[in-house]
Amino acid sequence: MFELLPVSAAFQVKDDVRIDIGADSPLPSSATLRLTHLGLVIAEAEPPLGESVSFGTLEEGGYGVLLCDGDEVLASTALQVLDDTRQRLRYGFVASYAPDKDVEAVARLARKLHLNGIQFYDWAYRHADLVGGGETYLDPLDQPISLETVRRLIRALAQAGSRSFGYAAVYGVGNEEWDQWKDAALMQCDGTPYELGGFLQIVDPAAREWLAHFIADLQKCVEQVGFQGFHLDQYGYPKYATRADGELIDLSQSFTQMINAARNGLPDTVLVFNNVNDFPTWATAGTPQDAVYIEPWAPITTLGALAGVAARARSVSQGKPVVLAAYQSVYSKASAEESEQANKLTMATLFSHGATQLLAGEGGNVLVDPYYVNNHQAADSTVDMLKRWYDFLVEHDEILMDPRIAEVTDSFAGPLNEDVEVAYDNLSVTEDPKEGAVWRRVTTTPHGLVVHLINLVGQKDTLWDGPKRSGILIEGGRLTLRCCAGRTPRVFVADPDGSGHLEELRVHCEGAQAKVDLPPLQVWQVLRVIL
Repeated sequence: MFELLPVSAAFQVKDDVRIDIGADSPLPSSATLRLTHLGLVIAEAEPPLGESVSFGTLEEGGYGVLLCDGDEVLASTALQVLDDTRQRLRYGFVASYAPDKDVEAVARLARKLHLNGIQFYDWAYRHADLVGGGETYLDPLDQPISLETVRRLIRALAQAGSRSFGYAAVYGVGNEEWDQWKDAALMQCDGTPYELGGFLQIVDPAAREWLAHFIADLQKCVEQVGFQGFHLDQYGYPKYATRADGELIDLSQSFTQMINAARNGLPDTVLVFNNVNDFPTWATAGTPQDAVYIEPWAPITTLGALAGVAARARSVSQGKPVVLAAYQSVYSKASAEESEQANKLTMATLFSHGATQLLAGEGGNVLVDPYYVNNHQAADSTVDMLKRWYDFLVEHDEILMDPRIAEVTDSFAGPLNEDVEVAYDNLSVTEDPKEGAVWRRVTTTPHGLVVHLINLVGQKDTLWDGPKRSGILIEGGRLTLRCCAGRTPRVFVADPDGSGHLEELRVHCEGAQAKVDLPPLQVWQVLRVIL
């Protein structure tokens, strides 16, 4: 068995791009390492076993890496080169900090799945006193924490090219600290403060004294622990509330004030704010943070609703990466096969809409619950599937994640437009996700038109967090394009459950139309069209 791992979860244009090669048997003497960009081989190298192979410095883009023996692919991975690695956020998590923790397993997963940002969930001593517990302590829910483990994780992840973001609730105060902050409380109609779980009360995040304390606490975390960023959390409620002094507080305004203050106090630190159930994305997306992050709950339960959230977030993101914390509780309730199929449809929806998913972390676990400590050990098949799909995401970043990508389905597809059409015998092809149909979308990118095909045939619903049957292989697909005079379009196809790379298809021209027979559709197929 052979394995390829990039030395970094993401590279900058100035970096020496290197790939580690691992194997439990000798490499064939004829093996070569190939670097591809949008399906074309652009470099080859001799692969010395057990060493890193350097491709030198590369231009911005997503790349595939193949270890080949002739036409046989022995192993593959992907890599990304960016001018600034903050341009993308493939988010992971860690939620345990015992003294004997294997930090290298976490760093290895970050490299394997190209996770360039890791949220450190519930690492702090108290919500209103992040670093006041000394070097070892129990967190508010009695989880053991070693700050030296936190620092070891930060160092290991930095070596793997991933930034570490400390979790910090922007308005939660524990019972022990409540007397100090109760004057900033947000009150319910019965005269008691809003609270969470019986151990946290909620204050106005923009209250002057609280905000000054909160920013100072974050600054201490940078100095004493070494975080490169912060995950700024809220609980989704209240949206409007009366403060203890009688002032009506609009939380959308308080959150934007808090983010602006955090940026002023931490000018070089990555900031990611949680818009719970899309609240208040419209207000916070334009603030000086580094991503648009949304945690979806009911009524955002279907693939269509998830797509709508991702599309709205991109429309207000000002080019920031969009991340949805779509926890797949299905992994804790259904078989690995049914759960993986649900996860694939979730990823196909998000990736095709230019958003990523926070799901994987630790050494190979997935999130099934908003309390990240209750994560789920993923089956080997799940980790293998996630590697294929994250490799696919990174390799095809320029036709999936580029902020300049625009949705053009209604302008190009359908019987009136007839510029781009896909058909299958006896199957519906729809513009919106519907059970029993093929969901077709068209986008325009800096690298041509892209057609997304997502297979919902045989599914009983479009819930993104419910068990899904294995996809029915759909054959006989046909792509029809309107031709430009004197030109024959080129069409490439890629499938994360197939080869994982763009491969050119044969195009037949018939008058003003070009027709392409499509390979069988598994879950998600991406077609790149160069007119």
